[in-house]
Amino acid sequence: MKCLIIEDNEFLREGLMMFLQGVADIETAGNGREGVDLFSAALRQGPPFDLVLLDIVMPEMDGQQALRLMRKAEKEEGTAGRKSVIIMTTSLNSPANMEEAMWDGDCTDYLVKPVSRADLMAVLQRHGLL
Repeated sequence: MKCLIIEDNEFLREGLMMFLQGVADIETAGNGREGVDLFSAALRQGPPFDLVLLDIVMPEMDGQQALRLMRKAEKEEGTAGRKSVIIMTTSLNSPANMEEAMWDGDCTDYLVKPVSRADLMAVLQRHGLL
């Protein structure tokens, strides 16, 4: 599984990498802009990311905007209906943020920080990535 972790907090980014060690080929980005660039490049050059773990609150571009741009890039590249599993990982446990991510942004799932390895693995199983 090819995974992109977009998280501005280095400690949290390292933790997610540790959780996925041995089950994923991981790339990371420290902000939304960098993440969108990596995601789009993978769509063009292949293979695309199977999984994206995306924080909401980040510098340069927040996760909600990055999510919309990644879904737009998938449509433009014509990924034959295959979309990456994009999971928002955030401390913002508000219904408004969840609704924006899930309904407006076409997010696959939503995990509230602190994310545990068990919760992450359960979500990956639910979406057929494990």
